[in-house]
Amino acid sequence: MADVNRGNRPLSPHLQVYRLPLAAITSILNRITGVGMTLAAILIVWWFAAGAFSASYFEVVDGLLTSILGHLVLIGSLAALWYHMLNSIRHLIWDTGRMMDVETVEKSSYVVFAGTAVLTVLTIIIV
Repeated sequence: MADVNRGNRPLSPHLQVYRLPLAAITSILNRITGVGMTLAAILIVWWFAAGAFSASYFEVVDGLLTSILGHLVLIGSLAALWYHMLNSIRHLIWDTGRMMDVETVEKSSYVVFAGTAVLTVLTIIIV
């Protein structure tokens, strides 16, 4: 049967209307950083393998990873590592049944974001 009220029904919410909760954003970012760290690990293994293969091939790969784009990718990977680690610690705390109320979840999300920024910058400065 045809739906005669098709134009009168409300549209389902989409990303332009619906605002994702902070917990959803941190969860999605945790998954994205996990994939990003896997790709960064592949780059590092490629760098080691190039060193084992030949000196000229290593120079090509090393030149790529030490370029501006390579540095940006490695800094992003470092930030992903810190974010993933801090968010995983938060999840371990949640596994104990603590800090599960909405206010504390939002505060800990901001702590994870701030900690990621601070630890990334400190790592770049120290290393």
